[in-house]
Amino acid sequence: MKLHLFEDANLFFQKVEDYLLKNEVLHNLLLGATKNLINNPDNCKIKPYLATVEQDENIIAVAMMTIPYNLLLSQVKDSKAIDIIIQDLQQKYESLTNVNAPVSESQAFAEKWSLLSDKSYKSKLSLRIFQLEKVESPSQVQGNFRLATENDKQLLKSWHNAFNLEALGKKSSELDSESWIERVLQKQTAFLWENQIPVSIACSTRSTLNGIGINMVYTPPEHRKQGYASACVAALSQKLLDKGYKFCFLFTDLSNPTSNKIYQDIGYQPVADWNNYSFSD
Repeated sequence: MKLHLFEDANLFFQKVEDYLLKNEVLHNLLLGATKNLINNPDNCKIKPYLATVEQDENIIAVAMMTIPYNLLLSQVKDSKAIDIIIQDLQQKYESLTNVNAPVSESQAFAEKWSLLSDKSYKSKLSLRIFQLEKVESPSQVQGNFRLATENDKQLLKSWHNAFNLEALGKKSSELDSESWIERVLQKQTAFLWENQIPVSIACSTRSTLNGIGINMVYTPPEHRKQGYASACVAALSQKLLDKGYKFCFLFTDLSNPTSNKIYQDIGYQPVADWNNYSFSD
């Protein structure tokens, strides 16, 4: 069992692509993050951590981290691979902020890292990945679906801040909000449900070989329980399928039963659970 490190994101992707695509939806974060590294190399100011653990020339684990973001782990076929990754990380980094991985892998890593680094860990997010191949249209909802435009900039900023505060417990920085707004408007990935005024938002995000993700689903409290989020996500999912994607995927917070229900009502099926653990002194 041996660890291999990669300096070049293209070579890393060539090596790990087949392994990750065997569970494409499960590995959508790793696939998307690698694709982003390849397409936007200048965005990564600090050398990323790109590694595989192999046995008999077969991959049994993939790990990657773009500083200062989460360490991402793939599905791991042998728990000893986690020990090897941790040993290497401890030689290269004084600390880690988070690990984000499938449930068993994230828990095993968090426990071992905590023990060896003398850092405590806690569950930050418990997530579930859902996949949709066919949209089940929700009951008739008043309003219409449209692309967000330059005229919606202030609204997008306000909703981006509110979403991050509600979902992640922290407000976006001015720079993060502006960068996100410019990106979604340029790439035309932000969509609104409008009933005389905008009442809900959903965005498309990273794509994999066969699928594409949906994130930033948000409805202000005063417009909730009207079916707007369901209508917006259903319309966006259908639009993406019509473009030729075989499926859509998204993450939900398991502490929010409402969102988990509305996605299943429009055809999303659970695939796997992920956990995000944070580390501290």
